[in-house]
Amino acid sequence: MIVAGNWKMFKGPHEARAFAAAVRNLPSRAPGVEVVVCTPAVSITAAVQGLGADSGVRVYGQNVHWELEGAYTGEISAPMLLEAGATGTLVGHSERRQLFGETDETVRLRAESALEQGLRVIACVGETEAEREAGRTEAVLEGQVAVLPRHERLVIAYEPVWAIGTGKTATAETAQEAHAFVKSLHPTAVLYGGSVKPDNAGTLLAQPDVDGALVGGASLEVTSFEAICLAGAQAVAA
Repeated sequence: MIVAGNWKMFKGPHEARAFAAAVRNLPSRAPGVEVVVCTPAVSITAAVQGLGADSGVRVYGQNVHWELEGAYTGEISAPMLLEAGATGTLVGHSERRQLFGETDETVRLRAESALEQGLRVIACVGETEAEREAGRTEAVLEGQVAVLPRHERLVIAYEPVWAIGTGKTATAETAQEAHAFVKSLHPTAVLYGGSVKPDNAGTLLAQPDVDGALVGGASLEVTSFEAICLAGAQAVAA
């Protein structure tokens, strides 16, 4: 069970260090849950410092370039993430796809580079509302999943785009159906992302093919993030 908080463009180094210090012992309170925080690049080192050397919480980046260095203004490479203290990264988040021109091919390149350098990877896939209404959910997912490498350090996050930051949430049955389909295409753990909150986390994480959660807004507050991690621990124990 993995519960990963994606802070997006929130929490500079000062806030990141304080948040990390507050959740540093969370894995011991949520047995069976791998706890991850995906921080802005400028906050990675501060989060690592706040967690301390003996914390079980992992710090991930939110994106990574496929080249190790070069003239790519504004990008960050896998070696840079590692030097800052990150042990993994997100790739292909829907906001990267929608707002910054990310494609299935660039997601593949980013994932492969990160894995080659020893990072863990959470690769995001998911359909828009228009694609779902057009009956194209499986076709979209198949295309996005097909390019992803098979690797023991790669997991997939299914995030229905229509449920991200909208307050809408896929029903537990809808999430289970999509996760089962993704797993039929790629043999790895699949996390659910899309308005995960303390009041729906238990139901979602109890589904047999839901292996964790990628949490957005609810990961910005210690109490709500803790509650979702504890819901994950209950699902593991059930």
